[in-house]
Amino acid sequence: MATTFWIVTLVLAVLLATIAATRLGSPTRIRRRTTWMRRVFGLPFSIYLVLVLTARGRATSEKTVRKLAGSREALRARQEAESALRDVIAVWDAETPLTLGLVVLEDVCVGGSAPELFFSSGSDRYKITCTMSATAYFGADPRRMADTIDGVLSAGDRTGRPPIPFDHAFHYARTVVDYYRGETGDPQGPGTGEPTHLFSGMTLTLRWDQLRSGPTGQLIEEPRPCGPHDPPVRRCLREPASASVADLRREYGMVFMITMPQKNYFTVWK
Repeated sequence: MATTFWIVTLVLAVLLATIAATRLGSPTRIRRRTTWMRRVFGLPFSIYLVLVLTARGRATSEKTVRKLAGSREALRARQEAESALRDVIAVWDAETPLTLGLVVLEDVCVGGSAPELFFSSGSDRYKITCTMSATAYFGADPRRMADTIDGVLSAGDRTGRPPIPFDHAFHYARTVVDYYRGETGDPQGPGTGEPTHLFSGMTLTLRWDQLRSGPTGQLIEEPRPCGPHDPPVRRCLREPASASVADLRREYGMVFMITMPQKNYFTVWK
């Protein structure tokens, strides 16, 4: 962005100087001044622009992206990121009343773009960046909805953040439990309807099938199909491969889902 600012400033200076030169003096003087302005400003600007473009480079080639994504540093960062996500899922499976049935992990590395002189999105600043995300689906008994969410809060009391960021200190979560026990009205106020999730900033979101909203209730959807599996540039793991949300719902009665924010685990800057 700083580079773009100075380029724009220089262009405006050249334009203003040229306009000023053409508004003063005779036609002969105007031509001389214009020629002089082009020599004084045009050549340095051209050289500066070439240097900027050379320094920033071109878009990262596919070959370079694959090489960087398969490097020792990328492999180590990838293993650490995946282990951290799987550890969180394992805690939920072991500590809460939910039963793990499906895990979907996506891992993508993309190359940086060519220089963006104006309105840069930031993708021209790196050679490669890699991100990873994970979603876990659990089965639960819909007849024990209040006890299930209360059990999640009790697990949060024991483990603390970040694995389970919900506990009994979370007033809204306690209200949700009371709602499913039939002890209170809609947790977000009259007319707001059945709750659908618990949210904890940039840590984790817990969602579930709605039970009391009839045919209009929101249900956890199937995960989107995996894209091409092409490690180390792109990975999409579905474990077990044959499992589905519909299978979990048939077996347990309802489905819970936890999603973790996309994690940027490896970047090489230009």
